[in-house]
Amino acid sequence: MHQPVLASELAEIGLFGALSEPILEYIASTLHLSTPGPGDVVFREGDSAAEMYVVLDGEFEVLKRSKRGIDARVAMLGAGDWFGEMSILDVHARSATVRALAPSRLLVITAADLDAMYRRDVRAYALLVLNIARELCRRLRVADGILADLVANLLGDIVVNRHGSAT
Repeated sequence: MHQPVLASELAEIGLFGALSEPILEYIASTLHLSTPGPGDVVFREGDSAAEMYVVLDGEFEVLKRSKRGIDARVAMLGAGDWFGEMSILDVHARSATVRALAPSRLLVITAADLDAMYRRDVRAYALLVLNIARELCRRLRVADGILADLVANLLGDIVVNRHGSAT
């Protein structure tokens, strides 16, 4: 039997920040759980999608396929993290593959669940979408930093190789 989702558990997750107790109770009682095991793929890059996932327990890796066909780990996720939200917001295919590394519990949020929340409590819906947007901004800032470091290192290597030594 699966451990039930508790409103108090959701209150500790950034995605649900500032949501009221009644809304957290509603979410805990209506959303579905998924329990992938180690090695299970939650979804693959390129899959069509209509849901996102909140990690309640477990560990996941996010893999992105390069143009050369190599899967590179781009992130590790654990309790309190969420993933898959981009496909709900922009209605495109999955941009990465997500695989469980440990026994896990995921809360599944579908586009229909978000629509139901909008109809039930527009303020709660707005807070949830704002929390998603904040996390996407944080991830973009991290990716920008990684890209800037990569470009700087590559340019530094080019300068060293052209001139035989760093200048």
